[in-house]
Amino acid sequence: MTRYLSKLPLRALLIVGAILLGTAPVRAQLGIVLSGAGPINRSMGGVSAAPVDSLGALYWNPATITGLPSSEMAFGAEILYPRAHLSSSVPADALGPGVPPVGLYGSNASSNGVTALPTFGVVYQPEDSILSYGFGIFAAGGFSVDYPSSITNPILMPPPPKGLGLGAIYADLQVMQIVPTIAVRLTDNLSFGFAPSIDLAYLSADPGFLFSPGPDGYPPATHSQTSWGAGFQTGLYYSLPQGWHFGASLKSPQWLDSFRFQATNALGEPETLKFHFNYPLMASLAAGYTGFERWTLGTDLRVIDYRNTPGFSQTGFDATGAVRGLGWQSIFVLALGAQYQITDPLFLRMGYTFNTNPISDANTTFNVASPLILQHTLYMGASYQVSKSFMVSVAYAHAFENSIQGPFLTPLGPIPGASVQSSVWADTFILGATVKF
Repeated sequence: MTRYLSKLPLRALLIVGAILLGTAPVRAQLGIVLSGAGPINRSMGGVSAAPVDSLGALYWNPATITGLPSSEMAFGAEILYPRAHLSSSVPADALGPGVPPVGLYGSNASSNGVTALPTFGVVYQPEDSILSYGFGIFAAGGFSVDYPSSITNPILMPPPPKGLGLGAIYADLQVMQIVPTIAVRLTDNLSFGFAPSIDLAYLSADPGFLFSPGPDGYPPATHSQTSWGAGFQTGLYYSLPQGWHFGASLKSPQWLDSFRFQATNALGEPETLKFHFNYPLMASLAAGYTGFERWTLGTDLRVIDYRNTPGFSQTGFDATGAVRGLGWQSIFVLALGAQYQITDPLFLRMGYTFNTNPISDANTTFNVASPLILQHTLYMGASYQVSKSFMVSVAYAHAFENSIQGPFLTPLGPIPGASVQSSVWADTFILGATVKF
């Protein structure tokens, strides 16, 4: 058994996904992309065509800041409680007669705990000017997992020759965006907006499956520094007196600098490892309606292009046993949102998002540490206008459980009859305040 397993770079087995993202396994998000920003926009599912707050406008469509009723500054803090489980099984005799002698099965939970995410945005609308200005800082994407080692779960068993798997798996990626924004009112009904974006990303993973293994297996990709990147977003916003609102926006890929990790090679010499991925391109079409008294309704259709994004586009093992990428598919997103003003100071909101799954069952093995497979999320929230210039808001979202299951893959091919399953679900609570001026 030991002789056979020593030929399998099974540490590579899994989870290159581990490396691709941070802050919490899931955040009611669209792959690695958050569905919105702040308690107001999030509680409406991230719809963007009928702007009701600065954070949502800055996050999805820079042109819509011209549609806000006044200048404002907004703050948000999101408290995430994600849950992720990883299971695997290997039948008896899968690797040859008596290897293993009995069937193996186990399931483990990721121990991430809760995470807080801050958000900030400000929009300034000068009097008698066709220009509006904005500035936002957002958590744009990420996830993390922290699975313990196991003596029963094959994929989390110690690596060969002591076991079949990878041992404990840890990964954390965080992507933040800074978006200075300007929008111009071209006509009474039509606005155009543009925002360059500056990105800060941090990545850490152990083991580092995207790098070639040495005599002791895959090196840890933990000694890293923050990487920088940049991109842009642009949008159009069209509103009619009858209460109809329409929007279109494009977020370019965010071109990130390569991540660099300090490591030691097989000869004991210092070595710098590099890995590159980008944040994906997104395109949105949106419509909203405010013609009903006290109601604001909206819907968005989006495409997120993971399929053509470095780091997500490729998959499988290369000739050295390193994982080439996550193998994600591009996804379609539907967002629905509604706001009802019950009294002058009190607003209630609901939202829903659906997206296709970026990860196929066949690629479960490569994404056990990036289980971003949520598809259905329900949102609700409320705001109270404490004074003419100050409002407080709360929101809650539940991402319903989803699972994928596929073959237990190795660089030498799948283990016969073996399987790997990832399951995730999440709850998130959001608090915020808005100051109008």
